[in-house]
Amino acid sequence: MTVAEVGKLLDTLAPLHYAEDFDNVGLLVGNPDSKITGILVTLDTLEEVIDEALQNNCNLVVSFHPIIFGGLKKLVGKTYVERVVIKAITHNIAIFSPHTALDNSILGVNHKICEVLGIQSPKILMPKKGTIKKLTTYVPKDAAPTLRNALFAAGAGNIGNYSNCSFSTEGIGSFNPGANSNPTIGSKGNTHFEEEIQVNITFGSAMEQNVLDALFKNHPYEEVAYEVSTLDNGNQNIGMGMIGSLQKPMEEEDFLRSVKAKMGTPVVKHSKLLGKKIKKVAVLGGSGAFAIKAAKNAGADMYITSDIKYHQFFEAEDQLVIADIGHFETEQFTKNLLVDFLKEKIPNFAVTLSESITNPIKYF
Repeated sequence: MTVAEVGKLLDTLAPLHYAEDFDNVGLLVGNPDSKITGILVTLDTLEEVIDEALQNNCNLVVSFHPIIFGGLKKLVGKTYVERVVIKAITHNIAIFSPHTALDNSILGVNHKICEVLGIQSPKILMPKKGTIKKLTTYVPKDAAPTLRNALFAAGAGNIGNYSNCSFSTEGIGSFNPGANSNPTIGSKGNTHFEEEIQVNITFGSAMEQNVLDALFKNHPYEEVAYEVSTLDNGNQNIGMGMIGSLQKPMEEEDFLRSVKAKMGTPVVKHSKLLGKKIKKVAVLGGSGAFAIKAAKNAGADMYITSDIKYHQFFEAEDQLVIADIGHFETEQFTKNLLVDFLKEKIPNFAVTLSESITNPIKYF
């Protein structure tokens, strides 16, 4: 396999198209055409991780966090970022990062947290807007079923737990083929009226090219009339954070003890306990202060995240408990998720879970 082929596999789990605008995702270091000898999966790419990759004969590091986040103006080895990039380039090791694309995936970072904590039936906490598109096209009546099925096969028409969703209306289309045309129906120089079906179908913006390819390949007309628009609807399958329910309500302190044990964090910072049982839980891996309001609006009894500042704890406003369990702790199982995914997709290939503990925060 090549680096690019592994990237395409990861894109099926976490399309880079859905990463946040501020992020730096995808292939950060290396040649996309390089043949892979092995893959090392890590949370962060440090020098010790590159050394580990060399020891395991891995020339691709899949790192959740991007080693290059801001711009690099020099590569002289003065910072840990520069040293990592230099060492990777020197040893022909590629570095790929999905970061917020995986944060926004319905089967990504936050789904894994829910799995570890036993949170059931999780749903996206903050559905991402601007990621749903709608195709409208016009096709001869007899050709509509074939075209619809081709669009469904390309990934269009999925809404929540439903697939093959579309809406069609009948009408009369007209056109006059020009001198240089090659009409499927009608004749040059004569205005033709045809019974047509208007097909409307939605799809995720990441699959736009696949959908359009299917449209052009399966539409009988020489010139295809179509429109693509972007919807403001929140995408319930893509977005930050998740919310679900515990199998049985738990006392606040009992649930916090359970979180500490399952997430392996020595310290949990939290807002005032409210003296009510915890049933509905929201989670967001990494820095999650921006989702406090969303957790409250969703009716969460507790919101588990990290990097909450002093004044942000006040935003709980006696409506829920905010629990800061640490940035590393919320994301630590992400590399397990990536390893499991890659081993399932390429079972006969060497995929190694990094043993390096890259948490920069120590507890006394």
